[in-house]
Amino acid sequence: MKKTNLFAILLVLLSCQFAAAQKNIEPVDFVSTLVGTQSEFKLSNGNTYPATARPWGMNFWTPQTRKIGDGWQYAYTDDKINGFKQTHQPSPWMNDYGQFSIMPMTDKIEFDQEKRASWFSHKAEVAKPHYYSVYLADYDVKTEITPTERAAVFRFTFPETDKSYVVVDAFNRGSGVEIIPEKNAVIGYTTRNSGGVPENFKNYFVIVFDKPFTYKNVVSGGKNIEEGLKSESDHSGAIIGFSTKRGETVIARVASSFISYDQAWQNLKEVTDKDFDQVKSEGRKAWNEVLGKIEIEGGNFDQQRTFYSTLYRSTLFPRKFYEIDANGKVVHYSPYNGKVLPGYMYTDTGFWDTFRALFPLLNLVYPSVNKEIQEGLLNTYLESGFLPEWASPGHRGIMIGNNSASVVSDAYIKGLRGYDIEKLYEGLLHGTENVHPRVSSTGRLGHQYYNELGYVPYDVKINENAARTLEYAYDDWTIYKLAKALNRPQKEIDLYAKRAMNYKNVFSPEYNLMRGRNKDGSFQTPFSPTKWGDAFTEGNSWHYTWSVFHDPQGLIDLMGGKTTFVNMLDSVFETPPVFDDSYYGGVIHEIREMQIMNMGQYAHGNQPIQHMIYLYNYAGEPWKAQYWVREVMDKLYSPNPDGYCGDEDNGQTSAWYVFSAMGIYPVCPGSNEYVIGSPLFNKVKLHLENGKTVEINAVNNNKDSRYVSDIKVNGKTYTKNYFTHSEFTNGAKIDFQMSSTPNKKRGIKASDFPYSFTNDLKGMYK
Repeated sequence: MKKTNLFAILLVLLSCQFAAAQKNIEPVDFVSTLVGTQSEFKLSNGNTYPATARPWGMNFWTPQTRKIGDGWQYAYTDDKINGFKQTHQPSPWMNDYGQFSIMPMTDKIEFDQEKRASWFSHKAEVAKPHYYSVYLADYDVKTEITPTERAAVFRFTFPETDKSYVVVDAFNRGSGVEIIPEKNAVIGYTTRNSGGVPENFKNYFVIVFDKPFTYKNVVSGGKNIEEGLKSESDHSGAIIGFSTKRGETVIARVASSFISYDQAWQNLKEVTDKDFDQVKSEGRKAWNEVLGKIEIEGGNFDQQRTFYSTLYRSTLFPRKFYEIDANGKVVHYSPYNGKVLPGYMYTDTGFWDTFRALFPLLNLVYPSVNKEIQEGLLNTYLESGFLPEWASPGHRGIMIGNNSASVVSDAYIKGLRGYDIEKLYEGLLHGTENVHPRVSSTGRLGHQYYNELGYVPYDVKINENAARTLEYAYDDWTIYKLAKALNRPQKEIDLYAKRAMNYKNVFSPEYNLMRGRNKDGSFQTPFSPTKWGDAFTEGNSWHYTWSVFHDPQGLIDLMGGKTTFVNMLDSVFETPPVFDDSYYGGVIHEIREMQIMNMGQYAHGNQPIQHMIYLYNYAGEPWKAQYWVREVMDKLYSPNPDGYCGDEDNGQTSAWYVFSAMGIYPVCPGSNEYVIGSPLFNKVKLHLENGKTVEINAVNNNKDSRYVSDIKVNGKTYTKNYFTHSEFTNGAKIDFQMSSTPNKKRGIKASDFPYSFTNDLKGMYK
């Protein structure tokens, strides 16, 4: 008995100590930037890299383990680092631009990226949002990096030698460097990019060291080390050297600009008068301010780490592409027309991914950031004639849809103001009737067919046609919502209301699934629900059938009622993960990621189906959404290098987790509703920019108690399967009562179901 009591006392003491220790941990301490880095071309566990940056910063930094031009610039499984790279890469699939690297070494002089590489270990690596450090074993050098938005400070700790060097690699495909000894500086430019830039694209960089050079030579052609101070070639670089004592630190301050050398020097002022630790401290504060907008309590340590690591990923992109000139004015180099122009610009995001949850997260928690993004979207329209769909940094030909409509509409409907919404609306309308002359993913490919027939036909040589139809229909609904908010002519409102129902035109009653449809009205034959691509985009019919964000009730009606609808939802998980890859001619990584997760046809590693779990709420069986959302959070996310189940995709897959962990998800951006799932933590506090607080409590919450038995909002019983945006922005106290068994009497009435356009119409449009 005494031993038992003693053991119990020890447990209490230990738990108290753990709780006390946790109180001293700030949000940034939970973040690992290595989550998702254990990825390869054939299988994505995130396809991320350890981005050391400021929130939405213009320049990121990463250790580089792969060759120049490899989109997988850092892989957790690699064991050598060949440089520390300024990067603007949004994903390995889009690759990089505005890139150069810095690499310290000792004893030998080597420019070749493979020969200069040094062994390293993750055991001697620290990877945080505001700080990165690693020990380069071959050179006995510790490298540390801490960034600002457009600059960074490096701290190299060298051994005792008169042969300490730093290599500056401006990369190939056209670059230049110049050594300026009197300023202890190296300046240069890089032009290497992966597309989406005008012909005059350059990234200008300046590097200032705090120690005079004892060695200085340039590199041309990627291999010729030459005496001199200047080089312009296909592949230029510089090598400078010092004599150092053991433990001596050498500081390098770095900045870059897409505008000019003068602007690069201006950007360097972000760090000119600051030491390394000051910049590091300021970076830590900046991240804590952003991450601290959402406070969590409860859950286990790994869940807390996963939450803040995903929130970090959700606040990296879109990145700032604007700079502050000498007069304090906001200016940007236009990746659309090559001019330097006033105003905001953001880039490196694909709306096909991020309209779903990333932008709704910005609208809820960081609306001031999205206001700047909206101003940037307007500038994109003015400078290119189109709103972007995939920007990196300019228009890129990838993915489908016209989801800029969702991004613009959701922001305005949720209250963002202070920019020219009428002009943005003009851009939305333009996109419905046009396609970019060089980048077919921008605007609407197939708009002529869609506007005439109500769908993009399967047999007119426009790929992914059914998916386009579904996305255009939702996008038209968002235009309809914005048109109503702007008091546009009724004829215009009616047009987009009608087009919003076009999803029905690719619904096949024979299969209760979406299906390609020929120009003559017949459906594609043969048809396989498990065929990836073809009529769909990076998915199959099982995934895209649910892409009726704005009208689940309409889809329920098409399927013959709630029972059939729920059975079809269930079938997603019950159907084996078989697939037809004939469209691609092989297994793409998204297919493999679905196949190996043991969740049937559910493919969380890609975006089209990520909202599907929440659709149970529209058919009166919310407990099934609660079950599956916990399954996904528990099984498919972790704070480890393999912590995602597919591409992270510019914050979207992360934002799904952030919302879901809070117990909500924005199934339909533009509806102003957050559909209820299963909160992961005992308490969540959202500190909104308007000064209001949303407190979400989950009583009796644990791994086994995933079901919602009761909800109270501000002390009153709440039966609906959703919350509204205004309920949040007005401040709210939400109390979930959790249970290990589902409450099959809550949320079963039609009046409790979330928004559907069919219900909104009330017979006005047929």
